[in-house]
Amino acid sequence: MNPLVKDGPPPGGSKSRWLSLFVTARVIGTAVAALLLLAHTLTDNDAILAIAVLVYGSATVLLVGRVGTYRLGPAFWAADAVAVLLLILAGGQWRSPFYLLALTALILPATTLRFTRALAFTGAFTVGYFVVAGTTGIDWNTLETTPRLESLATHLMLPVLVGSGLAYSAYLLGRLEAEQRRAEELALEAERRRIARDLHDSAKQRIHAAHLVLSSLRGGTEGQPRQTIEQALGELEAAIAEMNTSLTGLRQPAPGGKLIDAIRERAARLEMVGGIPVKVSGSAPALAPPVAAHVFHVVGEAMSNAVRHADAHEIEARLEMERGHLQVTVTDDGQGLEVNGDREAHGLQSMADRAEMIGATLSILPADGGGTSVRLQIPKDQLAESML
Repeated sequence: MNPLVKDGPPPGGSKSRWLSLFVTARVIGTAVAALLLLAHTLTDNDAILAIAVLVYGSATVLLVGRVGTYRLGPAFWAADAVAVLLLILAGGQWRSPFYLLALTALILPATTLRFTRALAFTGAFTVGYFVVAGTTGIDWNTLETTPRLESLATHLMLPVLVGSGLAYSAYLLGRLEAEQRRAEELALEAERRRIARDLHDSAKQRIHAAHLVLSSLRGGTEGQPRQTIEQALGELEAAIAEMNTSLTGLRQPAPGGKLIDAIRERAARLEMVGGIPVKVSGSAPALAPPVAAHVFHVVGEAMSNAVRHADAHEIEARLEMERGHLQVTVTDDGQGLEVNGDREAHGLQSMADRAEMIGATLSILPADGGGTSVRLQIPKDQLAESML
């Protein structure tokens, strides 16, 4: 089992928050340690220790921010804990100005490791601190006084409280995020089934009935009326084929990690119906099923609008990573965006609503050289963990 997986759902989107907490606490701990060393004479090497803590605190913050702690992993966390304990040892006393800095070493392992391993890491850190405190020279005689004894007990209990509290908070957040994803998936599936049922039971049946009535007149009508009926039949047949495509898409599972394949399949069907080349290029990382489904439907609506209304000669959908975000762009070389009637306005509003649901940015702009460009930018916190 992966040691980065908790005894329960992983924290997922809250990782960036824990990282922010680490950076903030590490900066504060570093600044407090340096100020205490400069404000009071604690050792013969206060200036050197102040420089050392400033360099170390800045280096760890920059390293974690650039590489990402979830790639550095347990080896980095263990080395960081040892380093801050050595700073306490260098300070020569267990009530050290480096103590707050040392506590920050618990934030990332406590919020990333499985709950039991996070507690084990916290316990090992506390034992390490006790060994360092004993090495720096605890005056056991003075511990007979209540204030000194309470001070030592507090210093020993704080790592336990911080580590276990953070670990349990991360565990609960992971459970909440997992339940939220599950609720979104269930709601999305229920909505897809409802739409498919309504299309099949109402609109599709009515179109079939109209098609049968017109088909019965096909053989006995001559001249212009027959031509009109043939045209109506052609429109109905195209509508039935397109509705079948929509029903098939609704019944399919959410695209998930195969988003690019689902978009290619949708493009192929639109190309077949509309007779216009619809190209799909690029690649996409794995997305959570609800996010992938919303992206799929926004892209599908954009391509469908271009096929039906743009009078385009070519349409292209491109998926690419840009500055950590997934960007999907649908471009056509048609006549430009014109909203004619409620249907087109409803389609654009549906795209905007879906983008808002996943925190994405939707923009519809004139394309270079004519036509329309629909751009959807999905934030990086919606991407799979492997892409972070």
